[in-house]
Amino acid sequence: MLDIDLLENGVATVTLNRPDVHNAFNAELIAALTHAFADLGKRTDVRAIVLAGSGKSFSAGADLNWMQAAANYDYEQNLDDAMRLSEMLDTLYECPKPVAAIAHGAVMGGGTGLLSCADFVVAVEGTRFAFSEVKLGLTPATISPFVVAAIGARQARRLFTSGERFDAALAHRIGLVHEVAADMEAAQKAVEAWVSHCLDAAPGAMADAKALASFVASKEINDELREETAERIAYRRASDEGKEGLAAFLEKRSPSWKGDA
Repeated sequence: MLDIDLLENGVATVTLNRPDVHNAFNAELIAALTHAFADLGKRTDVRAIVLAGSGKSFSAGADLNWMQAAANYDYEQNLDDAMRLSEMLDTLYECPKPVAAIAHGAVMGGGTGLLSCADFVVAVEGTRFAFSEVKLGLTPATISPFVVAAIGARQARRLFTSGERFDAALAHRIGLVHEVAADMEAAQKAVEAWVSHCLDAAPGAMADAKALASFVASKEINDELREETAERIAYRRASDEGKEGLAAFLEKRSPSWKGDA
């Protein structure tokens, strides 16, 4: 259902492994992803995470059997079910480690939610995307906070309303993915290049930088925001990482968090 591999350089690969159903979500997979990202986010031996899918697709959204069961739930059961999905997405979104994702095949519904929570996304040419919930009389409500943060309300209104399928080129234009690669090998190389930059960075600074981007998003630039951001850089400058990074730069050596230090 979920494979986790950790390389010697601290890069963990999390692979959705339900290829027979195009890695569609069910309660078990959602729980496994929540646990995996909560655990990997805390581990000091993990420097970066790559999320991928086995088989023909990254993730085709919700499992049909899971959806069929949910059709018989009452409101409270459906609310509990939706909150577990939301918790999983938020765990990925708030993960202090840099997270890259590789999209291929079909990426529908909840699969797009996963991509929206990652920090760097590469899609293989030919990947098909859709927020198809309206075709079933539903809405992409649970994934919407993360998707709208990624692509903006204007694009979300178009794609949420129509449920239309779209290609990797459009996904790139609207910001759902950062790069489009010719094939899986090229996608993996693009992710490796991004991850290599992350491995050069201070782990604590990266975690703070991710939190900073989320914090300042859509906020008015005022005295309160300027003071908060000034406090954050003051804290970083006074931190052990900040002092080590500056010392390494002045002494023309690698900082302690790099493997060649």
